[in-house]
Amino acid sequence: MINLYNFMDGMDGLAGGMAVFGFGALAILGWHGGDLAYALICASIAAAAGGFLTANFPPARLFLGDLGSTSLGLLAAALSLLGSTLGIFPLWVAGLAFSPFILDATSTLLRRALMGERLWEPHRFHHYQRLVLAGWSHRRVMLRAWALMAACGASAVAAPGMMPGDQWLLLGGWACIYALIGYRVRLVERQSRLTVP
Repeated sequence: MINLYNFMDGMDGLAGGMAVFGFGALAILGWHGGDLAYALICASIAAAAGGFLTANFPPARLFLGDLGSTSLGLLAAALSLLGSTLGIFPLWVAGLAFSPFILDATSTLLRRALMGERLWEPHRFHHYQRLVLAGWSHRRVMLRAWALMAACGASAVAAPGMMPGDQWLLLGGWACIYALIGYRVRLVERQSRLTVP
């Protein structure tokens, strides 16, 4: 999570937004689970990230840097494991809350490994990078990413109260959504190549 969070901190508002929605979801889960100390810790991180976003909204005046992004990644991993260990929620629920970062970074790493690239070198293969290169504005990409993060956070909050069959349906639905997102990114790239004179 430390590295994944750092990999995804490449555009104004993205990592801060993930912190607001991801830790916000964990805070609500902690509150519903009756662990107010856990909820307060997570809510404090989400609130701090919200304050940071006022200066990190495109065009940003303030940036996380490696220290900020890796610290958020460490906190995401530690508080996900802690919440699961305390019995507040299953670990996969926290994974769902942070899935926009987990899946984008992991799929990008796997894609680059399959292409034989050096994983430690800079690249532009994350979904948000590909959309910007295809002509979308940073703000447009970020606002759509925030909508995705909010939906994942809401799903994570709802998931523990669902029956097991409904939880599987939820995960299957999200698998389809992420597949559609990948398809949509490729389609935007293809359309941008066709419109270039």
